[in-house]
Amino acid sequence: METETTIQLLAALLFTLGLLTVIVRRNSIILLMGIEMMLNAANLSLVGFAQYLSQVNGQVQVFFIITIAAAESAIGLSILVNLYRNFNSIKTDHAATLKG
Repeated sequence: METETTIQLLAALLFTLGLLTVIVRRNSIILLMGIEMMLNAANLSLVGFAQYLSQVNGQVQVFFIITIAAAESAIGLSILVNLYRNFNSIKTDHAATLKG
């Protein structure tokens, strides 16, 4: 199997595992980990295509995605801290009462 194909298959597997984690799990921290796994799969795919095409564009985009992922983690964790303060739990079922 070629290296490019292997990298893309690994990225697809990581994205699928992250998507299944987001769909199935109810724990908010695990949910954030699934989202991070999906973003890392997109990063791996971009770097794989950039290597295959001998261009730097994909690698530059990865830096922006990593920045967005770091901001998303910080905001998500601050929301979880406030959720725990209000409900003494971080399960997503308890967050449904915040609708309004």
